[in-house]
Amino acid sequence: MTVTESLISYAFAAGILTLTPGLDTALVLRTAASQGSKKALSTAIGISSGCLLWGAMVALGLGAVLAASEIAFNVLKWIGAAYLGWLGLQMLFKPRSEMNMAAPEGSGKMRRIGNSPFLRGLFGNVLNPKVGVFYVSFLPQFVATGYPVGPYIFGLAAMHAVIGTLWSVTMISATRPLSRWLRRPGVVRTLDRLTGTVFIAFAVRLATTKR
Repeated sequence: MTVTESLISYAFAAGILTLTPGLDTALVLRTAASQGSKKALSTAIGISSGCLLWGAMVALGLGAVLAASEIAFNVLKWIGAAYLGWLGLQMLFKPRSEMNMAAPEGSGKMRRIGNSPFLRGLFGNVLNPKVGVFYVSFLPQFVATGYPVGPYIFGLAAMHAVIGTLWSVTMISATRPLSRWLRRPGVVRTLDRLTGTVFIAFAVRLATTKR
């Protein structure tokens, strides 16, 4: 496979995957609706940073350990499920009624993570072992012939991060015409509860995932 063939085919595949609604989409849209464009962009950058971290780990061979080790996969899986469940319960039972309002109070480090759009995006991505396993099984298929595997895989992960960020910017821009309506207390509360329900569903799905 030549570099041109590799990049074109990968861009198409990564684009389709990015457009498929999932946890990242829900997180970016919820942040854009309840906290505004700047914090939503910070969330998107956090998600993309998570992609880069996974890309680096896979390029260094650590992702293969995750794919091969039942214990490593399960530990990260349960941590990720607990984190998503915590976020979901906070949104579901303590929804905000005002945009840019601080996130519901938890304790210590978890509260600081909950208040940071960047960290929410980053941890939501990094604590999902399915991303690492996906990268291990997916990215090597697009490595061009004659190029070092590690750096090329990291480059593909970076490309995925760029595509994801561009799509997030598009979604964030789409919420701007609705910004006044989205600031209504009832709408903010409803969005928090809906997103919380989605997060809990993803937590359950992640907790029951097998390698």
